[in-house]
Amino acid sequence: MTDSLTAFAQTKLTGLEARSLKRTLVPTHRLDGLWVERNGRRLLSFSCNDYLNLSHHPAVKAAAVAAVQAHGVGAGASRLVTGDHPIFTQLEARLAALKGAEAACVFGSGYLANSGIIPTVVGQGDLILIDDLAHACIWSGAQLSGARIVAFRHNDVEDLAAKLGAHRAEAGRALIATDGVFSMDGDLAPLDKISALAQAHDAWLLVDDAHGLGVVGEGRGAAAMFPGAKVDLAMGTFSKALGGYGAYVCASQPVIDLLKTRARTLVYTTGLPPANAAAALAALDIIASDPELVAAPLAKARRFTRALNLPDATSAVVPILIGEADRTLAAARELETQGFLAVAIRPPTVPEGTARLRLAFTAGHPDAEIDRLAAAVRPLVNV
Repeated sequence: MTDSLTAFAQTKLTGLEARSLKRTLVPTHRLDGLWVERNGRRLLSFSCNDYLNLSHHPAVKAAAVAAVQAHGVGAGASRLVTGDHPIFTQLEARLAALKGAEAACVFGSGYLANSGIIPTVVGQGDLILIDDLAHACIWSGAQLSGARIVAFRHNDVEDLAAKLGAHRAEAGRALIATDGVFSMDGDLAPLDKISALAQAHDAWLLVDDAHGLGVVGEGRGAAAMFPGAKVDLAMGTFSKALGGYGAYVCASQPVIDLLKTRARTLVYTTGLPPANAAAALAALDIIASDPELVAAPLAKARRFTRALNLPDATSAVVPILIGEADRTLAAARELETQGFLAVAIRPPTVPEGTARLRLAFTAGHPDAEIDRLAAAVRPLVNV
């Protein structure tokens, strides 16, 4: 006899499979920052967020190994108990200086960061306005907060202004949350205009710049491209351009002090392993010292978009929208036969009807392979 939980799960899976939306994990051996082995094939990956290929950089690996040898493989406890290794103080000071903020706080991951930051600063009786296409962890943090959630159309400052005008007066505190570089579309939020609206309506601005740090704004992220913008909560991760794992938020000292004493995803979880922090510091050293490396992912992405007469890429991410999930899966399989890994992105990661190949360009992608990928993708663009 099948128990009710198993029956529920099987029914859900059957429905997802019928719509080409069932996901499966595929073991993937990353050989370096570019090539992978997957299903017995050696493929050039255009699906990794390792934009500067630093996950395999000798200096980054050496820093992590040295930290393991000196400090072990784990933090041992919550940061508020004994898990606050001195290396976190160094990393937080470095991040705050990079972002021009008073202070910073390191979290275990980007999802943990936004799930903890948002409920700490807004709650019942407050308002949070979120870009339609903001990352799932922003929505999760908003739902946990108990604040009223109002979505505004993607990158539409007029719609944001209208929503602020309609709802701000009836709320206590207000927070606007957006990505800096949108992870699935690769476009940038107009942070100058969003910031101006936030200040005009006494709202705070949170920017998730996971895909901007190390890639745009000369490596300082999306906000650096809008020098007049005031970002109250500048959040990002170590798991994209920095090649490692973990996350941070930069803000004023009192805000950081509040997060360190009240953010549940910091208080009630084990601290990040010291090796991850050491790797992040080494990666930041490379970003600061090698502007040509930092500029490369965007240049590679633009080589691809120009080859296909697409609008110039504004980040390392270029989406090829196909629409239906089954057609997108078929396109990904076809690219695999040509030696490319371009994983199909389907709902709920992206809205219904917008399944796509999300292409991520890295500093190390050979120009000849980018040209070959463009030729392989051209039939999909010209449909």
